[in-house]
Amino acid sequence: MKINPDMMQLFREAARFISEHDQFLVISHLSPDGDAIGSTLAMVGILKALKKRYCVVNPDHLPKKYGILPWADEILSSEERGTEGPYHHVIALDCADEKRMEPFPSRFAAGARILNIDHHPTNTRYGTVNLVLPEAAATAQLVYYLAETLQVPLEEPLATCLYTGILTDTGGFRYSNTKAEVMRIASRLLDAGVNPGKLAEQFLERISEAHLHVLQKALSRLQREMDGRLAWMYVTQEDLREAGATEADMDGLVQYPLRIEGVEVGLLFREMSPASCKVSLRSRERVDVAKIAGLFGGGGHARAAGCTVEGPLLAVMEQVRASVQKELLGGA
Repeated sequence: MKINPDMMQLFREAARFISEHDQFLVISHLSPDGDAIGSTLAMVGILKALKKRYCVVNPDHLPKKYGILPWADEILSSEERGTEGPYHHVIALDCADEKRMEPFPSRFAAGARILNIDHHPTNTRYGTVNLVLPEAAATAQLVYYLAETLQVPLEEPLATCLYTGILTDTGGFRYSNTKAEVMRIASRLLDAGVNPGKLAEQFLERISEAHLHVLQKALSRLQREMDGRLAWMYVTQEDLREAGATEADMDGLVQYPLRIEGVEVGLLFREMSPASCKVSLRSRERVDVAKIAGLFGGGGHARAAGCTVEGPLLAVMEQVRASVQKELLGGA
């Protein structure tokens, strides 16, 4: 992603938002991934450097593996924050829409000013200032440029948080969003003291016993259809209870169906309740899974998206698969 004059103006507006205000709520989306967490903590580092006041929250508890990151202990869940508010100045990171921040939007002050920093093409531009650039590989990439705009020194703790966001959202620099500029930024972060081996081991290689248990269950149900172009599997509430699994233990499961040779779309269905399912969608080249997720109230990227669908597990699987089948047939 090359920064053109129009983009540069967005970064200046975002920098002005931070420079002119104080006492920020810093927030990201529920079920936070590496980019959400890395971007959030990088913003903490920026605000510290600028001597700004802030509180940092997430609707969910932080996955344990991210506890090694600088300032990770500052992120509190909605449960831990109680009914604090109202919040007048909000910095939202990696959130495509306000629903992904619930219950916090209800605690925003009337007329609250929001800096919306995100790279999802489905972002609804809900901010007072919208630094939304789908060309970016990760929200952390945008935060990197914002730190440069604000002339914040790139020291090791900040660089580590930024690198975590970029590392995880590029799949360890394996996905198609890994452009030359992404690698140049990664090089600068390494020069600032980042330990790439340690972070790759922690966030990409290591898995929990609960993850392994759930993976075994899911793989035992793996099915393929459409001449092998669609592969899918599912996880039930009982599977999660047996494994003692959390949301963090689901990380990476959806990649397994997509890794099979010949598969163009991989799906993971997770039963959230008897009447609700979370669906993760991944694709290779032909199918825009963000479009499919959007049909069910979700969103994301063309190659990686998700949605939560009301209905029992079997019915949801039928509905979503039917939509994918239609796309694989050419939208007929």
